[in-house]
Amino acid sequence: MLILSFLFLILLSHNHHQSVLSCNHLDHTSLLSFYNHISPTLNYSSSTHDCCQWEGISCTTHNSRVTILSLPGKHLSGSISPFLGKLSFLTHLNLSNNHLSGPLPPALFHNLKHLQTIDLSSNQFNGSIDHLFLHRVITYNVSNNSFTGIIPLSICRGSPFLEILDFSMNKFSGQIFHGIDECRKLKVFRAGFNTLSGWLPQDFHRLTTLKEISLPNNHLSGPINNSIVLLHNLTILELHVNELSGQLPPDIGSLSNLEQLQLHTNSLNGSLPTSLMNCSNLKTLLLRNNFLGGEISALDFSKLQRLQAIDFGNNSFVGNIPDTLCSCRSLTAVRLAYNKLTGEIPPCMASLTSLAHLSLSFNYLSNVAGALRILRNCHNLAALFLGRCFHDEMMPDDDDGLNGFQNLQILALGGCGLKGEIPNWIAKLRKLKLLNLSQNKIAGPIPIWLGTMPSLFVLNLTQNFLSGELPPQIGRMQGLIRRDNTSSDLSQLALPFLFDSSQYNRLFNLHRALKLGNNSLHGNIPEEIGRLRLLQMLDLSNNNFHGGIPDKLSNLVNLEKFDMSGNHLSGRIPEVLSELHFLSSFNVADNDLEGEIPRGGQFDTFSVTSFEGNPKLCGYPLKTKCPQVEMRSIPEKEEEPDESIWYNNVPFGMGYFVGLFLVLTVLKFVI
Repeated sequence: MLILSFLFLILLSHNHHQSVLSCNHLDHTSLLSFYNHISPTLNYSSSTHDCCQWEGISCTTHNSRVTILSLPGKHLSGSISPFLGKLSFLTHLNLSNNHLSGPLPPALFHNLKHLQTIDLSSNQFNGSIDHLFLHRVITYNVSNNSFTGIIPLSICRGSPFLEILDFSMNKFSGQIFHGIDECRKLKVFRAGFNTLSGWLPQDFHRLTTLKEISLPNNHLSGPINNSIVLLHNLTILELHVNELSGQLPPDIGSLSNLEQLQLHTNSLNGSLPTSLMNCSNLKTLLLRNNFLGGEISALDFSKLQRLQAIDFGNNSFVGNIPDTLCSCRSLTAVRLAYNKLTGEIPPCMASLTSLAHLSLSFNYLSNVAGALRILRNCHNLAALFLGRCFHDEMMPDDDDGLNGFQNLQILALGGCGLKGEIPNWIAKLRKLKLLNLSQNKIAGPIPIWLGTMPSLFVLNLTQNFLSGELPPQIGRMQGLIRRDNTSSDLSQLALPFLFDSSQYNRLFNLHRALKLGNNSLHGNIPEEIGRLRLLQMLDLSNNNFHGGIPDKLSNLVNLEKFDMSGNHLSGRIPEVLSELHFLSSFNVADNDLEGEIPRGGQFDTFSVTSFEGNPKLCGYPLKTKCPQVEMRSIPEKEEEPDESIWYNNVPFGMGYFVGLFLVLTVLKFVI
């Protein structure tokens, strides 16, 4: 009897243990339905009844109901089964960073009364989401999908506990819904990179819990209402790349917790309110591409001790660069380009030891030598843009004591009208990747040492007075032969910059270029240039080059733009250039080339303007046809006499007697 009781207890314990581990039958069925709609394979199986042990699943301990379904970044594809809505105890749903697609089932969230977190971001979902009534949800993230329609009007009314709403990077349109003030606990509201329009909601100011408003890259218009300054907890305000107009709120300094203010690329106007300088927690202040103006030196930056990046570029600010900007010792990026600033760079900028990016181009500054002597003390400086300033001054040379700049990767001094020669101190900048000295008055030869620069892959010397031959050592530029994958690469710039009329955020995205057009260079084009296999743009136009086009330029397999127009080149266009499959622009106009233009490959796409001004060229796309090669009729070949047979030259009569004599002699010996 004792043994039977003991066995009964063991069996009871085993059954109890099994019931704890085995998930609810309805949850099991729902998960299997979800599994059957997706791929690749997970460890879900109908033979394994305990779904609480499946990948990404967590259950309650008391009744084994599924509460968490979390499978981010699993490369899942397929669609969402409506049976997922049967997981009525689910509190957290995370399917982010997969390849799931299709619309969400209409009744998906209807029975999920306990759901607190929804993260479907970074998938390929589409359709509308106007069926949301989620009473307990706290975080709702559907960013980076293809949802359409309007942002649901009822979401705040049905979800009073919402703290995070993220609709960014979708295809939502229409106005931002009214009634957002019913999200009384909302902290983060993101809906950037859609096509939203209309004014900013007037009831934003009631959401005193808001810490972040992010609505960039839409079509929002109208002014920024001054009531926004009531959001005292706001740390991030991103309204850039919209159509906002009017002046900044005069009391914007009341946002004492503000850390990021990004209002660039709008139509804002007027001067900056002085209260802005009271936002002492600001780290990022981006106001470029507006119609703002006024005396910049009237602003006192000394309170912005935490400021790291400031961009006032492409506006109409006047005056000198304020000395108080030097008080912001945390600055890493400053862009004041494309304004109307005057005077010299203040000496105190030498104290900005964290400064990595400085852009002052397109202003009316003076004393380039003094500017470089000051900035050489900014030891972390990696990008320096000083183009279109310092007009008609002398290019600083080695006598100016320009040591330093050991971390400089970008040096842009184009469009300044600087005189002199290319200085040797540039040769010491061993990390330099981009050098722009275009549109100056620089004379003399191209230095041989440019070919020894270990990292340089963009060299722009166009529109100067450079003379002499192009040194073949240019063909040794390592940055155009092999890629440098070292960690020192300035891949992500703190602020964007303009180069060749395009805006770049990454140095890596720049076209690798050798631009030497509009100078007085002469001699042959060195065939050594053919070694620069990574070269994408080659401009040798409007010089005095002569001789032929080297066949070895066909080794420039990555070349996209090639301009040799306006020289004295002769000979034929090498047929092998038709093998440059990435070539989208080709120009050899105004030379002395001859023969038929190559056919095939990209050459069939070039227009007549690529070849005009070469009277001896013919063939497509020119109207000049190439002369036909005459096919003369060749007479049948007569059999050549064999000079080794001596009797071919014996006269007929003499040959007869000689032959008779030979026959008789043979017969005599036979007989």
